[in-house]
Amino acid sequence: MRIIADGKTKTLYDLENGQYRLHFKDDMTGTDGVFDPGANTVGLTVEGAGRAGLTMTAYFFKLLEEKGCPTHFIDADLEQSFMTVKPATVFGKGLEIICRFTAMGSFVRRYGAYIKEGDPLPAVVEMTLKDDKRDDPLIVRESLEALGIIRPLEYEELAMITKKISEIIRDDLSVKGMKLCDIKLEFGRADDGTILLIDEISGGNMRVLENGKAVEPLELTRKVLR
Repeated sequence: MRIIADGKTKTLYDLENGQYRLHFKDDMTGTDGVFDPGANTVGLTVEGAGRAGLTMTAYFFKLLEEKGCPTHFIDADLEQSFMTVKPATVFGKGLEIICRFTAMGSFVRRYGAYIKEGDPLPAVVEMTLKDDKRDDPLIVRESLEALGIIRPLEYEELAMITKKISEIIRDDLSVKGMKLCDIKLEFGRADDGTILLIDEISGGNMRVLENGKAVEPLELTRKVLR
């Protein structure tokens, strides 16, 4: 298998049959050994983190497909910690979309003059460029279109899909007694132009609380799948 991309937490392989394989590593983003879904560096390695992330991703991708949300998911091998996926072209060099239900992390660091940690938000959607050197800068619609990263009308579609997916995940966690504060998603285009949810949905790209306390990624997987 040929490596297409080797990222911080996953490696993408070309299966040379029109499909791709995404391997989930045990590495997690963070700083100085502390997990942070918004960090741009690997902060810790936890045995079993890759398998846990894949297990939760497969669970949510199947749920979303049932709800009519297209994804790149085909199947998963939990023992080998890899997922077989459909091909999809990313937006630009990578675009991350965050949906926020609660003010936390960088949102408060940026807008702390107007809001405090823990305040509710109405499914606020933000888009950032995947660019570690520039600390994943926020980008607005006009700039996305001017740079050719998205096509006309795609911004509204991406924002709408992001909210729908985030609300499905929020509601599923709520039934299990947990609160989704924010989640980071990635999308790509299929060959026919359909926008697909790609990458993962795991404890590594969301903040979740239970009884006011943060739920760590491995524990979140156990609680979601119990």
